[in-house]
Amino acid sequence: MEQISQEELNERIALLRKFKMVLMQQRAKFQQYLTVLEKQETSIETENSENLLAHTELEQQVVANIMELQKVIVPMTKLYKERGVNIEDESVTAIQKDLDDLQKQVLAQNEKNRQLLKSHIVQIRKQIATLKNPYKTARSVYAEKVNAGNLVLVEA
Repeated sequence: MEQISQEELNERIALLRKFKMVLMQQRAKFQQYLTVLEKQETSIETENSENLLAHTELEQQVVANIMELQKVIVPMTKLYKERGVNIEDESVTAIQKDLDDLQKQVLAQNEKNRQLLKSHIVQIRKQIATLKNPYKTARSVYAEKVNAGNLVLVEA
């Protein structure tokens, strides 16, 4: 086993702490995303379009945050491997396992919402197809030519 200096050890500890902090932030964002997806599901079921729009906008923000954190996690993992740091720390492994579980839940909830939206869109299309336009055969009032006088007699 190689000996490492105190400075190298401190650097590795700082790197591990930062990595754990970023992973915990990522886990919190995924939990927030899952909550948004669950609320979005109820908005779909109740056909509340205003809430659905708000949830969709919030979802886009959360996904952007997740992507930003992912941009930090990937290089940190590479840095760990380059330094030869063992990232099999129990707490890091547990956080990564939680992240994987949350990702699976998010994907499942996302697919469920997608299917609900598809069926809702099909239902709306059927409703639109069955609508009848009552004015379809009616002539426009403005298009009719009415026989009326065009001269007006004005007496003073």
